[in-house]
Amino acid sequence: MDIAALSMSLSQNSLQLSASLRVMAIAKDQAAEQGQNLVQMLSSVQPHLGRNVDIRA
Repeated sequence: MDIAALSMSLSQNSLQLSASLRVMAIAKDQAAEQGQNLVQMLSSVQPHLGRNVDIRA
């Protein structure tokens, strides 16, 4: 393998790694936001709702 091909291969690998890390960072941020939204939603639960369920047709 010559130097130019090796350089091109390393550059492509670096780009793929950078893109993968960016996608994972975005996914992590979204998961953190969803977790915060879930905590907020659970903290505003109204205990009197949902006690009785009418299952008669």
